[in-house]
Amino acid sequence: MTTIETPHYDVIVIGSGFGGSVVSYRVAEAGQSVCLLERGQAYPPGSFPRNPYRMKSNFWDPSEGYYGLYDVWATSTVAGVIASGLGGGSLIFANVLLRKDERSFVTEDHTQEGYEYWPVTRADLEPHYDRVEQMLTPQPYPLDLPPYNGTHRALALKSAAESLRLHWFAPKLAVTFAAGDIPSPGEPIDEVIPNLHGRPRETCRLCAECCFGCNYGSKNSLDLNYISLAKHLKANVRTLCEVRELRPRADNKHGYLVRYVQHDLERAGRRTATHDPNMLPLHTLSADQVVLAAGTYGSTFLLMKNRSALPGLSDCLGTKFSTNGDYLAFGTKCSWRHQGRRRQRIIESDFGTAITGAIRIPGPDGSTASLDSYIEDLGYPAFVSWLLQAADLPNTASAISRLLPRIIARRLDLGSAKNGDALNGDLATLFGSTELSAGLLPLIGVGRDRPNGRMYLDEGLLELSWNERRSAPYFERARTMARAVVGALGGNYWDGQSGPFSYGVTMHPLGGCPMGLNSRQGVVDAHGEVFNHPGLFVADGSVLPGPVGANPSLTIAAVADRTAERVLAATKKRQTASGSGKHARKE
Repeated sequence: MTTIETPHYDVIVIGSGFGGSVVSYRVAEAGQSVCLLERGQAYPPGSFPRNPYRMKSNFWDPSEGYYGLYDVWATSTVAGVIASGLGGGSLIFANVLLRKDERSFVTEDHTQEGYEYWPVTRADLEPHYDRVEQMLTPQPYPLDLPPYNGTHRALALKSAAESLRLHWFAPKLAVTFAAGDIPSPGEPIDEVIPNLHGRPRETCRLCAECCFGCNYGSKNSLDLNYISLAKHLKANVRTLCEVRELRPRADNKHGYLVRYVQHDLERAGRRTATHDPNMLPLHTLSADQVVLAAGTYGSTFLLMKNRSALPGLSDCLGTKFSTNGDYLAFGTKCSWRHQGRRRQRIIESDFGTAITGAIRIPGPDGSTASLDSYIEDLGYPAFVSWLLQAADLPNTASAISRLLPRIIARRLDLGSAKNGDALNGDLATLFGSTELSAGLLPLIGVGRDRPNGRMYLDEGLLELSWNERRSAPYFERARTMARAVVGALGGNYWDGQSGPFSYGVTMHPLGGCPMGLNSRQGVVDAHGEVFNHPGLFVADGSVLPGPVGANPSLTIAAVADRTAERVLAATKKRQTASGSGKHARKE
């Protein structure tokens, strides 16, 4: 009888976002064997859906036949929008890479509800911030150069900041604007090591489609750098592998077993009993060390589902949930006054990158616990502008009713139409003022809400309890400032919220496996290692014990880079003690 050996690695990484991609590369760079498991599919440049037919199936729910990019985790209080695909959240994030403010690494009293305690400091993360930036090569939006200097949305936000005496700045973006020395849209990007997709890339075309996936490869998403380099260094990168089970190895062997199901895109569009082992059997891998990097929801959920196999997990599992202060607001029909008359302000939010600039909103006090936040402009693809234009039907109908009599009159009076110059101007009036489509300014806010949400399982599903009252001062202040920005641009303010927080949507869910000084205060230590489970790490947004305040992607990656060093140190120590050298993969 043939014995099938379980493939073994030095490290298995679960998830390929800003945590998993960084750790995978660092482990592969060190010459260790690493397997990266990603539940979603790969998205080469040019593969992101754009038309309605393909967008309707661009969601993640394999049981219903959906294997797409977007995954919405809806609880009773907050819906979180995350990505499923090779590269994780970097595929749909708005490119912003900001460092966490040094003052917000707070160490509050752990006896208080919703407290924060950061066992790492800005100084601890500084070299890791540097390392991540060196890989992702971020640069600010080149607003002073043509054609970028025609980005009305950026200029409008900057103008509003100046009128309100607030600090506007161009944050660093993970976007390639220049193939050489001078930024220019649509130029080929020369890669020293070709990306894993084998597809050509171009500099940013200013189409504002960043949050829908970049079809030109202009966005420096993680599949195009960290993961491509990891694969070049012999990392085993596997897609459509969804992890279900995690447990220590038996027979006193060091390390962990990881069991996963292999999805098949041939099942797209058809319902599948994804938990039926006859339909989707479990595959098993083992490793000396495992790094969970499935995101705030994914990592927390996986640990909760496997709690019985991992005795001693902290009671803090599921705590410190935060939305990073996310909110969305809109300025509609923005305008300005000239010689006493109101005139339309052109915004054109479908030109540029997803975010071009930011306004720093200081807290009401200067303390380390101040409610610092940011307001950023948010672009959208051109098809949204057409939808907005179509929504302005009353004005369009009115224009048609005025135009039809003139068309009929010209048809009856042949002399007036003999030069064929009659209808061009009139046809242009069908578009009306375009006040809604050309004057809409979406604003995204991020900041420091209170991390007092708690996730738990309810009949096998992830649920969230949230006391929004603790975050009310932040949201009230943040929306007041957003309203002031819209007012400075002569627009009408709308955010769809009836209360200080109400039901919200977040693109930046954090917490669930928070760092702490010990298992009474957190799930993992300051290096991401799970308390009471040596060799098991978490490296994603779930380990952050509070909001970043700024957009969190860079901080998540920096924390993961720091965790990678502990993973490598532990691997080296074990191999030195056993005298075995690095493990060979058995496949």
